[in-house]
Amino acid sequence: MTLEEFNTIDRDTAVAAVRPCLDIARWGEAIVDRRPYPDLAFVLDTARVAAEPFTTAEIDSALAHHPRIGERAAGSGAEARMSAAEQAGLGDSSAELEQALADGNADYERRFDRVFLIRAAGRSRSEILSELERRMAHTEDEELAVIAGQLREIALLRLEGVIDS
Repeated sequence: MTLEEFNTIDRDTAVAAVRPCLDIARWGEAIVDRRPYPDLAFVLDTARVAAEPFTTAEIDSALAHHPRIGERAAGSGAEARMSAAEQAGLGDSSAELEQALADGNADYERRFDRVFLIRAAGRSRSEILSELERRMAHTEDEELAVIAGQLREIALLRLEGVIDS
């Protein structure tokens, strides 16, 4: 949608439009309630500020919608389509690399009791695997901070795709 459309649609429709970017109600409402915006950069700045900080409950709620790296998102809604598009850019992969990612995902979930999240856009599978392995050494608090940052990056990229400048 255009920025002009986003600025003028009703609140509920606007909240529904940004929800697939990041399903944290407080975040989406903060963006919508700040309308009208003069340009996309201002929308993105508002979104960035609204994402500071995410609570652990918000992070866990948002992660419930994210598939594992290498897996398809459930459903056919906007969020599932965004996730599929992001992961489609990961390029070709060997069976060995796919197995390493699957094993890494399982190890991560056992360690942190949540799905491994990373901004997939612009990264290769091998880069993602390296980052997963590096993050396994984090403490719970360190990893929560990284997850929050990844959620912000994903949300901003998605928001930029939802609202045309």
